[in-house]
Amino acid sequence: MNIKKIWMACELALTICLFSCSNGNKSNLSYVDPFVGTAYTGHTFPGATVPFGMMQPGPQTGNCDWNYCSGYVKGDSLIQGFSQNRLNGTGCPDLGDVLMMPFAGSTKRDNYYSTYNKQSEIATPGYYAVELLGNKVKVEITTTPHVAFHKYIFSGDSAHISINFQSGMVGSIEALKARVILSDVKIENDSTISFSQQLHDWVDRKLFGVIKFDAAMNKYELLSPQDKEIASSYVISFPSDKKTIQAKVAFSTVSVKQAYKNMNVDLPGWNFNKTLLTAQNEWNKYLSRIDIEGSDEQKKNFYTALYHLLIQPNNIADVDGMYRGVNDSVMVSPFGTYYSTFSLWDTYRCAHPMYIILTPEKVPDMINSMLLHAKAQGFLPIWCLWGKENYCMIANHAVPVVVEAVMKGIPGIDPEKAYESVKMSLTTNHFKSDWDIYDKYGYYPYDLVPEESVSRTLESCYDDYCAAQLAKKLGKNDDYKFFIHRSSFYKNLFNDSTMLMRGKDSKNNWRTPFDIYSLSHAGTAGGDYTEGNAIQYTWHVQHDIPSLIHLMKGKENFKQKLDFLFSDTTRANATGFVGDVTGLIGQYAHGNEPSHHVAYLYTYAGYKWRTEEIIRQIFDEFYHPLPAGLCGNDDCGQMSAWYIFSALGFYPVDPVSAKYIIGAPQLPKAVIHLQNGKDLTIIANHLSKANKYVKNVTLNGTDYKDMFILHQQIMDGGTLVFEMTNHPIK
Repeated sequence: MNIKKIWMACELALTICLFSCSNGNKSNLSYVDPFVGTAYTGHTFPGATVPFGMMQPGPQTGNCDWNYCSGYVKGDSLIQGFSQNRLNGTGCPDLGDVLMMPFAGSTKRDNYYSTYNKQSEIATPGYYAVELLGNKVKVEITTTPHVAFHKYIFSGDSAHISINFQSGMVGSIEALKARVILSDVKIENDSTISFSQQLHDWVDRKLFGVIKFDAAMNKYELLSPQDKEIASSYVISFPSDKKTIQAKVAFSTVSVKQAYKNMNVDLPGWNFNKTLLTAQNEWNKYLSRIDIEGSDEQKKNFYTALYHLLIQPNNIADVDGMYRGVNDSVMVSPFGTYYSTFSLWDTYRCAHPMYIILTPEKVPDMINSMLLHAKAQGFLPIWCLWGKENYCMIANHAVPVVVEAVMKGIPGIDPEKAYESVKMSLTTNHFKSDWDIYDKYGYYPYDLVPEESVSRTLESCYDDYCAAQLAKKLGKNDDYKFFIHRSSFYKNLFNDSTMLMRGKDSKNNWRTPFDIYSLSHAGTAGGDYTEGNAIQYTWHVQHDIPSLIHLMKGKENFKQKLDFLFSDTTRANATGFVGDVTGLIGQYAHGNEPSHHVAYLYTYAGYKWRTEEIIRQIFDEFYHPLPAGLCGNDDCGQMSAWYIFSALGFYPVDPVSAKYIIGAPQLPKAVIHLQNGKDLTIIANHLSKANKYVKNVTLNGTDYKDMFILHQQIMDGGTLVFEMTNHPIK
């Protein structure tokens, strides 16, 4: 190795370590492990990204299977290539566009997969590296918001790069063959390739891009599409004396011209280390917004959770604000960004509430992006990816996200426009939102709505409650009465004999026979519940727990029903795909979002010590800083947000209320550096394995007896102190 290469290697090592020490202490960034959740069902990925960025370049180890929703499983023996974007922790695959694979030696191969040195694999925020043994290449990847940056160092003779334009994250071989509808690839010059594609999988979308190399190609070979495929693949070759090749890949939803602009603005040069440093600086800015004390394991869990939370939603607008919207029109964002990747059925629960606390400056653009989406589509997004709607999951859970932001006083959002979109979404029929049926019967009858009738009713009740709160705030009294009445429709499905939410037909007859354990994925097998059963979904009354307690004949019965949920281990037949109903404590499934608030319900009934016990059990069993350390899909940061909130000691059971139920902190100390310039310090005195119960709480030195802390109290800063003890306070 010559002096220049030695210097470059040292410079890179220094860049990666810059945030490892700060005044002699490790930085928060150094505790992030992107490999957490990359095995079992976490579906996370270890590639490079920046907070809320468009690009997520990284390794692909598999495809065409539910296990590869992110394209990567830790422990696989082969790497298939490096794609430029992907989803984080979802239960469905998409993206994974433009698979690139460097290799040395002969081009005559069946595929370009490679073994790799597993000890060489490195992942840290904004950076991924690995040594491909079979292909004789060291790969390093970093990124900007719009441009993936690859660096390939070849140790073998001759340098080649395979570029597969057909590849993408899909659920089956058939889907892989069908995902590209149109593809136009152009060799612009000896160092530049452009492409335009129309793609179909989870969403239908258009993709435009530019690939630029820092060396001239001396040869390229076009590989014909395989059976039923549309897009071609290429093998690019470089002069034999080129041992290091760098590549930049820029994307746009608008045009090739816009992809060029994104590259020229985001990444005009070729300084890999500088680009990496910029990415790490950006991550450090966000990861330093909370400082915690605790063990290394706790810090790894906490900061990795914060990292996963901040990967999305993604700004898909170009550097000049242009984007392609839900109706395929090209628009210019009036505020310069356009956010997508909204997994709202998951993230309304506590991911978006955490954005309001930690990244309030991002929230107006997120909400206003949803309002632009609603203006084009006719209703707020349900699950949108790259600006397109996939209608995945149920209800209209952009509603609570929009309403919460207005109710918590986030500036830059027009309340009247927000309400207009909310009302339109909850009164205009659209897919899985049959309001005429809902209003006529006061629930979704299972004979008219054969899939998810109970779950859809319960989830819609919460959206109606949210709409009612915003209507009341804006003085729309008739609308308030309408929506608050609809928010009580859950009572129409509460069955007194079983004390559970039960399906009912259009003639007011209960579902018979009724198996309380029957677990189903309604989308693949029918059934009244969404990825769950009656025992789990009965608790989905986030907005009206006192009334649910009343329906269950009082607090003691309520507590007994909760105890049954967490203790009963009966397993009934499961129909359809239920692979994401995981993380079980009895019937409780922490790996799936409808359960996430349930541990906190004990406190409403006066049994806060049971909440404290369950929270500790969830932490001990279901969050570990390991590849298999998550018990379910991270679901765009929702599983991680639950960890963050619960570790701090409070949780938004009803986010729109601007109140957080007090739980039990799992860290000895945390300081939230609020963006209004104030700090909230949270201290758990005497916290230990045995001391998991809360004896008493003080706020700014004064005894605090309320079971809620208000959002405004959090934003005012101060000191929240929990005195922990080893016995329950009953």
